[in-house]
Amino acid sequence: MSLWKTRPDLATIKQANANTLIATLGIEITDIGEDFVRGTMPVHARTHQPYGILHGGASIALAETLGSYAAMLSCDPDLWAVGLDINANHVRAVANGIVTGTARPLHIGRSTQVWEIRIEDEGGNLVCIARLTVAIVPRQAIPTS
Repeated sequence: MSLWKTRPDLATIKQANANTLIATLGIEITDIGEDFVRGTMPVHARTHQPYGILHGGASIALAETLGSYAAMLSCDPDLWAVGLDINANHVRAVANGIVTGTARPLHIGRSTQVWEIRIEDEGGNLVCIARLTVAIVPRQAIPTS
């Protein structure tokens, strides 16, 4: 049984990401399973740090994007998931190709959620492991303009 309370199609998600950091970094949500959200990001000049390898901040942006989408999909439509904390360990350098991240829940509560995001290279090797904690708040609590 799926844990999602909202399940937009991938085309809707792609449209929502236009003109955001997500689009700038080339992040794409590729799959929404019963208990996970998966996406990819290219590793190239736009996501490199000066040594020519994947920037840790780009990995964090991918992790937070996937975990935030997962948290949002698991909330009632009148609630929002907003980030409280993210931490990550970068365990392998990647110079080019595509990395894939998968967000899965560790805890889904009424007021907080914790998501684990594994980012792997094209060979399935762990590149980064991240944990995102989000607060669940009423939509009207967040200013949107």
